[in-house]
Amino acid sequence: QVQLVESGGGLVQAGGSLRLSCVVSGNIFRTYDMGWYRQAPGKQRELVARAFSTGDTNCADSVEGRFTISRDNAKNTLYLQMNSLKPEDTAVYYCNANGMMRNYWGRGTQVTVSS
Repeated sequence: QVQLVESGGGLVQAGGSLRLSCVVSGNIFRTYDMGWYRQAPGKQRELVARAFSTGDTNCADSVEGRFTISRDNAKNTLYLQMNSLKPEDTAVYYCNANGMMRNYWGRGTQVTVSS
């Protein structure tokens, strides 16, 4: 059974940092493309960053230079290092696994950035 469990969210002041983690069970991590998405109140879910099974990564323009996505295949864990956080980064952050024509989501972790 595939499960994605996020952790690391919390309340932080503007300019601060957080590191999100997503542990994936179910023996899919190495072959699936992984991503972080976020959803702010009243807004649609949006892509933050992706880490492909090939090792390539990309991120949204809004977080370029501030957020870094990485994956540890040995630990089945996806990370999102978030620096220079802004109030507009406040959202629920979701982990996503995509591959083999399947798509899995975690339950999300709340990130709140105070001004």
